[in-house]
Amino acid sequence: MRLTVAAALACAAFLSVAQGLKTSVSEFPQAEISNGQLHVKLYLPDAKRGYYRGTRFDWSGTIGSLEYQGHRYYGPWFDSVDPKVHDYQDLGDKLVASTCSGDSGPVDEFQTNGTALGWDEARVGGTFIKIGVGVLRKDDAHYDYVKQYEVVNPGRWTVATHRDSVEFTQDLSDASSGYGYVYRKVIRLAGGKPEMVLEHHLKNTGRRTIQGAVYNHNFLVLDSQSPGPDFVVTFPFQLRSPDPPSQELARLQGNQVVYSKVLRSGEVMETLLEGFGESPGDNQIRIENRRVGAGLTITGDHPLSKLNLWSIRTVLAVEPFVTMTIEPGGEFSWTTTYDYYTLPSNKGVGSRE
Repeated sequence: MRLTVAAALACAAFLSVAQGLKTSVSEFPQAEISNGQLHVKLYLPDAKRGYYRGTRFDWSGTIGSLEYQGHRYYGPWFDSVDPKVHDYQDLGDKLVASTCSGDSGPVDEFQTNGTALGWDEARVGGTFIKIGVGVLRKDDAHYDYVKQYEVVNPGRWTVATHRDSVEFTQDLSDASSGYGYVYRKVIRLAGGKPEMVLEHHLKNTGRRTIQGAVYNHNFLVLDSQSPGPDFVVTFPFQLRSPDPPSQELARLQGNQVVYSKVLRSGEVMETLLEGFGESPGDNQIRIENRRVGAGLTITGDHPLSKLNLWSIRTVLAVEPFVTMTIEPGGEFSWTTTYDYYTLPSNKGVGSRE
């Protein structure tokens, strides 16, 4: 296990990582884990020196790369980061991400009523909570999920690294809002197989109920392939959508999303997906690419409450949501399992080794 800590300029390092260039800037706090089949590089939470310090995604478990059988599943989907950009900007020859959206891998975001915990009750100038980030300052009446807010208190982070796992714990309390929690997240590689498990546990230590939803953005950049007809996304239920995608870009076909063309600069394929039931068995996503001959399955252990698919020319992201209500003193746990595999060279999408 190797753990390094150093200071660096965020934008310069993001750019060097995205371009795959050797850089002279120091490394961010990070860890590398392996089980002999999967090799994973993670960036660690740090309010001053962290790779990701945005106020949108959970700071624990940013994955800079995951490699299996010569395939790379995660990495930056952007070329640089600019704090002046809102969400992201496609300039044709490059993609620029905002501070809040410039993250990589299967990263979690917590929401409450479409905003954040305590946002609705907080006065302007007061504080609200973004779980996995910290106590933030409310600076106006309108919430913007891709806006960088002032971090008043990032809580106390502890990290334990092992050969094949990393355990993150954030202990946070905000007396002014009445919210507090202990958040524990473990990224673990299963023994003897290409499987990564994300274990989450949230304990409410405050005096107010924690209510909301959590989803994983699942930024997939499989071998740098643009979303297109070589990709097929499959679910265990028949799909429908209140706002189906343009058939010029993709179509819903039974239990699959099939791309009609390769996405190019400026094109966005996004759709809200429905058809799932109340069983956790519907919380499964399979993504395969016939061109590179690789895929993965994402399986959650709680029923879906919402399901979204978003993709642009550099990234494919399926976003499964689950809801939670945690009374003071209560606890909530959820697990997501990622199985990675290659496809036999003489078979098409839907077959796996």
